[in-house]
Amino acid sequence: MNIFKKLLQSVLVRCGNLYSFHSDKKLINIYLESKDECAFDELVNRYIDRIYALCFRITKNKEITEDVVQEIFVTLSQKLHTFRAESSFSTWLYRISTNAALMKIRKEKRHINEEISEDIIFDNGNKKKFVYVAKDSSKRPDDYILKKEAEQTFNNALNKLPETYRLVIHLKDIDGFSYSQIANILNISTQAVKSRIHRARLVLREDLSEYFNEWSGN
Repeated sequence: MNIFKKLLQSVLVRCGNLYSFHSDKKLINIYLESKDECAFDELVNRYIDRIYALCFRITKNKEITEDVVQEIFVTLSQKLHTFRAESSFSTWLYRISTNAALMKIRKEKRHINEEISEDIIFDNGNKKKFVYVAKDSSKRPDDYILKKEAEQTFNNALNKLPETYRLVIHLKDIDGFSYSQIANILNISTQAVKSRIHRARLVLREDLSEYFNEWSGN
């Protein structure tokens, strides 16, 4: 990620905060109308961290992630005119990025074809949202260490999920997209999104049950 940070630093020196208060739509219009590189660079600056995190969640490989992110933003500069504003720019960009990352790892043949049993028992069809609470920290002098440990434990469990489940959890619980937005990004039904998220949370809950001491449903 350092290479991208250095690039952005040079951009900020050149462009400053010229377009930082414009909406995504306004930046797109400026770039398409005048090819103003600072408008495009502001879009990159606005989304590169999130796109990098998304792609890394898919590839689980730093070098592949850096390659695919670079490809995504090169493609974006060439294809931005195809954005039709039928959805938000972020949803459109995430769809492009997801497809690019998936295509990249399949091309590289580095991903493992992970499968998960379809025989998971659903809690009598009830919709539940899991809440995880870290172990009692009263015996731990450093809350920061506990927090980082909990985050790492959760990330390890998330990274062990099959690709399709890992992706929907990232989009929903980390990036905060709605079910319908995720369906748009992945080109699947909203019901399929809900099903994948539910199954993924069940697996996560099982995997994390020994570390986290409290789970509750709403």
